[in-house]
Amino acid sequence: MLDFKLSDEQQMLVGMTRSFVEKDMMPHEEILETKDILPSDLAASLKKKSIEIGLHACNLPEEVGGGGLDAVSVMLIEKELGRTSLALAECAHRPLNILSACQGKQVTEFLEPTVRGDKRDCIAMTEPEAGSDLRGMKCKAVRDKDNWLINGVKHFISQAAVSDYCVLFAATGEEETDKGMKKRISAFLVNFSDSGVEVAQGYKNVSHRGYTNNILNFNNVRIPEWRMLGNRRPGFSVNKEWLGPTRLTVPLQVLHARNGF
Repeated sequence: MLDFKLSDEQQMLVGMTRSFVEKDMMPHEEILETKDILPSDLAASLKKKSIEIGLHACNLPEEVGGGGLDAVSVMLIEKELGRTSLALAECAHRPLNILSACQGKQVTEFLEPTVRGDKRDCIAMTEPEAGSDLRGMKCKAVRDKDNWLINGVKHFISQAAVSDYCVLFAATGEEETDKGMKKRISAFLVNFSDSGVEVAQGYKNVSHRGYTNNILNFNNVRIPEWRMLGNRRPGFSVNKEWLGPTRLTVPLQVLHARNGF
């Protein structure tokens, strides 16, 4: 017989997260609603506290410095964070699960600083002409000796304006699939400080006040070979392995909105 009772630890996590949301986040919702902006000092303060109480990077394994929580515990936290606005909830950052695929220098340059809170990540997949059809993306990465040369555009990239780098998905050629030859999609770690990267203003949100999205332009962006994520495995393979747990968070975040809190 299945037992859906929460463990003592899970009940503690729910209570701690709910208290954080109610005392430290909800009182600032009016600022976001009236000004449509999240003050940087407020974001920094919430980030600092989320690190102190263990919510930051709670979704990543302990061996990489994360909280090491199981999937159910992470979803319980997501559900409680859904009680407030998305902009405030994201101050308790849960880095991309796909970063667990980092190896070698990727760990020290990207994964570890992100887990510590020194760097922030975002994911860049969607394009103006390729939304749900990721195989249709036109952003390309071409090998040039020991580098990759990237050109293309991504849009609706959440939180890029407050991030340091993105996990970028780009076409790198073709591969054989069970449906014939298709574009090979690979994943890369791209710093927004890399030459040729432009983080442009995105679109106004109908909801999610204070939560930003951006357009990313990549113009002959040259990155070293080691920044391909997944050790030359096809990007879709890496994506399917790590994006699943991330997708689970979305319905949990909106449960409280549906229930009217």
